[in-house]
Amino acid sequence: MSTLSIPLATPDAGFGQDPWWVVGLKVLLVFVFLVVLTLFNIWWERRVVARMQHRIGPNVHGPQGLLQSLADGMKLMFKEDLMPKGVDKFLYVLAPVIVSIPAFLTFAVIPFGPTVKIPFTDTYTRLQITDLPVSVLYVMAVASIGIYGIVLGGWSSNSTYSLLGGLRSSAQMISYEVAMGLALVTVFLFAGSMSTSEIVAAQGSNQSISFFGAFDIPIPGWYAFLLFPSFVIYVISMVGETNRAPFDLPEAEGELVAGFLTEYSSMKYAMFFLAEYINMATVSALATTLFLGGWRAPWPISIWDGANSGYWPVLWFVGKMMCFIFFYIWLRGTLPRLRYDQFMKLGWKILIPVSLGWILLVATVRAVGREVEFQRNYLLVAAGIVALIAVITMFLPQKKTPEPEAVETGEDFDPFAGGYPVPPPLVGTPSSSETDSRSKEGSRG
Repeated sequence: MSTLSIPLATPDAGFGQDPWWVVGLKVLLVFVFLVVLTLFNIWWERRVVARMQHRIGPNVHGPQGLLQSLADGMKLMFKEDLMPKGVDKFLYVLAPVIVSIPAFLTFAVIPFGPTVKIPFTDTYTRLQITDLPVSVLYVMAVASIGIYGIVLGGWSSNSTYSLLGGLRSSAQMISYEVAMGLALVTVFLFAGSMSTSEIVAAQGSNQSISFFGAFDIPIPGWYAFLLFPSFVIYVISMVGETNRAPFDLPEAEGELVAGFLTEYSSMKYAMFFLAEYINMATVSALATTLFLGGWRAPWPISIWDGANSGYWPVLWFVGKMMCFIFFYIWLRGTLPRLRYDQFMKLGWKILIPVSLGWILLVATVRAVGREVEFQRNYLLVAAGIVALIAVITMFLPQKKTPEPEAVETGEDFDPFAGGYPVPPPLVGTPSSSETDSRSKEGSRG
């Protein structure tokens, strides 16, 4: 008689060797973590922005207003679900689903910590659901799918404001996904892999920059220091990727009512809202993994021998994530929304060219210099050159074209003479009478 045995993962077991119940447990924990983190981030954003604007913020529901986000979620859940006339019903309902599901899937390859032992069992597992040789490309691909939900939601709503919000969202996806992808190329060059767990392992050892043998400056092995231009470009691009202020052009409450969300209510609106905050956590977790050492403890906590073992790394990882979330909130409470032309100029004329130049410099250093000290020295010089070019490009004086002055005529201008209101004629612009006379002369000739 045979007995059913459950396989136990060993401390050195890799991915794909976990029992089914361990995989299910990790999926459930990640889902609960993201939902609770969203509720906390909404409350935290309200409290921080209220403090910046000298207001009180939520303080009634629960201690310090901690249950305010839960109360808002329950309100949206029991609110009447309205569907305007003339919408494409299938896409109108499908759009929130397309936005919310990829937001959860991206966390499948994010490492929260090293291999640990599950309490009350003899099973070991890594604090990561799975890993792929191209994990970073997987995150970017899945995150890009969510943007299509915004575009389809705006198009299917049969509303001008919603359609404009969807078009702006597609423009943001094209503009800032390119800059974000280019910012990650240098990380792949240095780590030698696109696997998230291997990139974290590559940032494990402390390094130092030698100024041509004069003196050494110790720095952490984080790529945020070694590849600082890439880090800055990624941080700017992730704000545009998640449609957050000052890049919240798809919503734009001032000119588009609420953009792609104008015709949504109840749980469909809540799913869009949930996806936005989970996407903030996703890009923050990816920035932590690729540039801030992932779950590894920062200095001086890293001096402690047990800082990077057990469940302590989860605390360091979440702490780094919350720093990026605070950066999001700080931007929203500080900066006004950019104009559309400013937004496009920043993406296409500054971020993408600087990214391409930085990739060329890093690839050259990696190809020519084989010694670690040589690479770090020249990377420091290259980073300074890229920063100088970016500053010069941003502050170059723009050539202003003089605005034409209005034509001074002896008789008063009547804007409603033709039945429709028209502006007065400008200098160099022929009036309607002149245009008619020229057209008559041309027909005679």
